[in-house]
Amino acid sequence: MPAAVVVDAVRSPMGRGKPGGALSGLHPVDLLAQVLQALAQRSDLDPATVDDVLVGCVGQNGEQSATPGRQAVLAAGWPESVPSVTIERKCGSGQQALDFAVQGVVAGAYDVVVAAGVESMSRVPMGSARGDADPHGPRVAERYSPGLVPQGISAELVADKWSLSRERLDAYAARSHARAAEATASGAFDREIIPVTTPDGVVSADETIRPGTTPERLAGLKAAFAGHPLAARFPELDWKITAGNSSQLTDGAAAVLVMSEERAGALGLKPRARIVASAVTGDDPVLMLTGPIPATHRLLARSGLSLDDVAAVEVNEAFASVPLAWQAEFGVDDARLNPRGGAIALGHPLGASGVRLATTLLGFLEDTGQRYGLQTMCEAGGMANAMVIENLSAKG
Repeated sequence: MPAAVVVDAVRSPMGRGKPGGALSGLHPVDLLAQVLQALAQRSDLDPATVDDVLVGCVGQNGEQSATPGRQAVLAAGWPESVPSVTIERKCGSGQQALDFAVQGVVAGAYDVVVAAGVESMSRVPMGSARGDADPHGPRVAERYSPGLVPQGISAELVADKWSLSRERLDAYAARSHARAAEATASGAFDREIIPVTTPDGVVSADETIRPGTTPERLAGLKAAFAGHPLAARFPELDWKITAGNSSQLTDGAAAVLVMSEERAGALGLKPRARIVASAVTGDDPVLMLTGPIPATHRLLARSGLSLDDVAAVEVNEAFASVPLAWQAEFGVDDARLNPRGGAIALGHPLGASGVRLATTLLGFLEDTGQRYGLQTMCEAGGMANAMVIENLSAKG
């Protein structure tokens, strides 16, 4: 079977996902188009050789409704012969795009493929496609009576199950901002971020990081879901999830260039990484955010690796309770868990986050000279993706 390799990985800066955010003046198609252009230019790649562009995107309505990858291909000036498809696995959409890209190369369906993700949460608000519709239906509601709950309440249930205090959650959130700020100041993000031109100027750095964040300041924020209409179902909860210890609504895009090892050699391109193994699983849809735990177990069994082999782990920070519950299960030390911060500081542009995590994780492995990294994403509905990335420049 052909071997699949990662040749390059890039991302946009992260912009606050609200009107007035740094990227809010830019159509999501044009945002992704600039990322695609940069990806091709950095490898001196002829876009006509791209067999497909696989794009994770959750909000497939409004400006993201017309197969955004196809529109971005056209906006980037790439040949009309380059197709695209949209992939939606909630927060894991971008990571699933990367899984499919690798699988397509290994199967012989692709020689050159782009896995990407985009989400403009300022222009296509989260949940706007659903409106007032019930996405579950009566049979799901009957099975999980008295019903499923929003992710914020699930995050509270996770915090309660693993006895995570408000102080622990806020301390973790402050650490996320501190680590992301340190990575920015040291230039650690420079390789992965490409400047994006908007109607208001050029954006070249993440807007979402708050360097002065402290647990004491976060302690002043109110619990976000204590007043939810469904909160009365859970009188046992000591409400702890706030805007400060949750991921930020964000605009962003990212892309990874994947190709067969043979094609990379023919083009004179040096592969940066390979995906060792991947896994996807489902879990309790009420707790919802615990999927990374069984997904990691499945991934490790499939890869033949242990966590002792893994230099860094990216557990998407949908809420602080998610990586902390994962850490409680696996005992990974603090230094290896989200070493450059996560979605609490960098934001969570839903469909793009899985590709963003891979981009950041690869950069960390290269900068530290280490070989293996693991990333995993919780997803709405109680699902999760996980994968192991190998840095091919690592020695030994």
